[in-house]
Amino acid sequence: MPAIAVILKGYPRLSETFIAQEMRELERLGAELRLFSLRHPTDRHRHPVHREIVAPVRYLPEYLHQEPRRVLRGLAAARRHPGFARARAAWLRDMRRDPTRNRARRFGQACVLAAELEPDVTRLHAHFLHTPASVARYAALILDLPWSCSAHAKDIWTTPDWEIAEKLAELDWAVTCTAAGRDRLQALTPVPDRIGLVYHGLDLERFPPPPGDRPPRDGSAASDPVIILSVGRAVEKKGYDDLLDALARLRPGISWRLRHIGGGSLGNRLKAQATRLGIADRIDWLGARPQETVLEEMRRADLFVLASKVAADGDRDGLPNVLMEAQSQGMAVLATGVSAIPELIVDKRTGILAPPGDPVSLARALTCLILDPMLRQHLGQAGATRVRDTFSLAANIEGIALRFGINTGTRQAVACE
Repeated sequence: MPAIAVILKGYPRLSETFIAQEMRELERLGAELRLFSLRHPTDRHRHPVHREIVAPVRYLPEYLHQEPRRVLRGLAAARRHPGFARARAAWLRDMRRDPTRNRARRFGQACVLAAELEPDVTRLHAHFLHTPASVARYAALILDLPWSCSAHAKDIWTTPDWEIAEKLAELDWAVTCTAAGRDRLQALTPVPDRIGLVYHGLDLERFPPPPGDRPPRDGSAASDPVIILSVGRAVEKKGYDDLLDALARLRPGISWRLRHIGGGSLGNRLKAQATRLGIADRIDWLGARPQETVLEEMRRADLFVLASKVAADGDRDGLPNVLMEAQSQGMAVLATGVSAIPELIVDKRTGILAPPGDPVSLARALTCLILDPMLRQHLGQAGATRVRDTFSLAANIEGIALRFGINTGTRQAVACE
């Protein structure tokens, strides 16, 4: 089978398990992948799925001045291709509208990619529509190869409209993991059929049902508090400032403890906020953790909360995989009705949705769920059933595989358009 070059912003990343599990599943179906990352990893841990991926990974020059000889060799090799003039013209048009070092860096990385790509690679595929897609686009023009893209969240909502429209006009196809994202992309292209919806799906082999029932904690015992778990980066769009504000509003007699997993640039600011609110001694900040630890924490916790919202720059979640992971463990989920989260969680049936950016409503929902273990059990069971029926990896991987020309020999994916 011809090889596919996959261009990633950074690899491996703990926060992008959905990409890793998709690549591993494609390999199982016979795909020959070659991974190219624009950045070196910064996470200390790795998920098990990263160790299972067979494809080699190569790192393009993260900053051009750090590898000048490699960049110059790439530029010289790229100039020998007939498509170089088209790629350079496209890049110069982009530079006029976005005259940044970042834009210059992407063209240099594309030249290195084009020069070092093996001749058996017949397609470039980018994960994320912003910088990885820029590198894939320029390299595809140089080499006269087809390219495609998986768009996810921030890239859809913060990339300029002109840039999205031009990329969508040139690529073969694109998929995104939410109906909200698909609708935005389709509105920016005259060929909306080129944009498909494929949910990431959850690998249920990695998230089997928990071995036992959760204790019926109800927040009445100080020695046995209700354990609230949240997994997500400490960044604005995850709404952890709202969650802390909501927790501080809970009446004093309710016994709870929050455990947070994730890195992120706002970590120290959130810890300071928790201290000001007088709840710091009830929060465990665990930092980034591998998937095995996340699963263990989900099985110990009583309630999962994610207070996502739209950030000031327009960034927002797509459909966070951690919500599917929590629901797969039969855990009740409290989230916010932002972006594509309502595509997964049916309010008051498979979870609870609060308005985004509203700590008062979030506090009311927290109170209800902390005090009512039977409600948590009901919502948890309903959420687990919905994930298994509609959001499994097995049900959705075909939407990607078929576009790559991989015949899985089974029915077409139910969540693909």
